[in-house]
Amino acid sequence: MKWIDMHAHLDKLEAGAEQAIIEALKAGVHKVVTIGTEPKDLPVVIELAEKWAPHVYCTLGIHPHDGVSYSKDVGEFIMSKANHPRVIAIGEIGLDYFYEQSPKAEQLQAFREQLEIAKHLKMPVEIHTRDAEQDTVEILKSFQGDVTGLIHCFTGTEWLASQCLDLGFNISVSGVVTFKNAQSLRDTVAKIPLDRLHVETDAPFLAPVPMRGKENTPAYVIHTAKLVAELKKVSLEELCLQTQLNAEKMFPKIAN
Repeated sequence: MKWIDMHAHLDKLEAGAEQAIIEALKAGVHKVVTIGTEPKDLPVVIELAEKWAPHVYCTLGIHPHDGVSYSKDVGEFIMSKANHPRVIAIGEIGLDYFYEQSPKAEQLQAFREQLEIAKHLKMPVEIHTRDAEQDTVEILKSFQGDVTGLIHCFTGTEWLASQCLDLGFNISVSGVVTFKNAQSLRDTVAKIPLDRLHVETDAPFLAPVPMRGKENTPAYVIHTAKLVAELKKVSLEELCLQTQLNAEKMFPKIAN
């Protein structure tokens, strides 16, 4: 089996990207998408994707936590690098009203402007949304038919899942689904069509059971996948194949 970790932060791992990639390959994870989140890490994720090709791809975007750092120059940098063969999406972009590390106004502006970039470039996106379901859906509706992609680390309601699926987005499941207090999330994941699902780690964060308390790493995506396969009542092999097909359809560059 060859798994894809659809969302990780290789540049933030204490043990380093090299060790993580070695461990991932041993575990059967043959591709990892490392994520841009702020201006200073955008060149870094490109460099990692180049260095560790063909196993690593990247995205370019400004996380809602860093919405205040989004600027015209940052947008132009993303535009100029998005055609790179290792850059598969615009992201991680979105809204986070739980922490609100950037004011809502700046988050909303950065989100909309980066969706405009994705629309212009005809590229998919990776979206972060937390405690901002209504605004997220309203903004995505304004781009309906022009932008698709992935709702990463999905922890929202069944309503959010339904809305995003209707808008053409796929849903990615992280280790959160394995947590004891995540039964409502498990119930929602069980209802998501298999051909719209992905798995991820969000490493180094959110290590799945039974790795709780450890630094998360792409190799641990297997633990999340095992539970998702149980929820979907399919074999691990079927889930692996389907998530790979889903990734290649939504993010065409990842098939290379």
